[in-house]
Amino acid sequence: MKEKLAAEFIGTFTLILIGAGAIMNGKADLLGIALAHGLAIAIMVSAFAAISGAHFNPAVSFGMLITKRLNTRTFLSYVAAQLSGASLAAVALRYIAGWGNDAGKSLGAASVANGISPTKAMVAEAIGTFLLVAVIFGVAVDKRGTFGAVAGFPIGLMITLEILFMGPLTGAAVNPARWFGPALVSGTWINSWVWIVGPLLGAGVAALLYDALFTPEKKSI
Repeated sequence: MKEKLAAEFIGTFTLILIGAGAIMNGKADLLGIALAHGLAIAIMVSAFAAISGAHFNPAVSFGMLITKRLNTRTFLSYVAAQLSGASLAAVALRYIAGWGNDAGKSLGAASVANGISPTKAMVAEAIGTFLLVAVIFGVAVDKRGTFGAVAGFPIGLMITLEILFMGPLTGAAVNPARWFGPALVSGTWINSWVWIVGPLLGAGVAALLYDALFTPEKKSI
């Protein structure tokens, strides 16, 4: 189990360090930020899928839990590793950027755009996570898929596309850990339920629907 938790920790750490770091440096535009997140996930999935399944996202682990691919103990251990990795990445970013500038204060934390209600933001996060988890099931979970050996590429590409669409609206976290690390270290808790309820709801619906409609082979971790 320790190698699985280490993989989840490192993968989530990398996502937040690279993704939030791209926001903080002030040089990347929306495409650059989207690619930073997408490429970080693509590389980490490629590196660690064979070890832990490369969830790096409590919502993805939740989808595996409710479709009985994870037991409760493993699920809780995965989530703890993911949140710990996200938090340490945010601490590292805070140390690197310092406290004396806006980037060091916000740490690339997700936020709801002006003119968008929290409920609409939650729905957007749910839809985004639904699509992400559907792709994950199709290319990484379902052994009949044709992208198993390169699952990181379509998963990373999906995250890139979602940030291009949703980034200016909700931050496109589609991942409670992506929200949690920067929020914890920066103290940015406003509308926090958006990035918890939305991703868990979207992931749960996607996982259950994929199982019901396409009946992939189940393999528990």
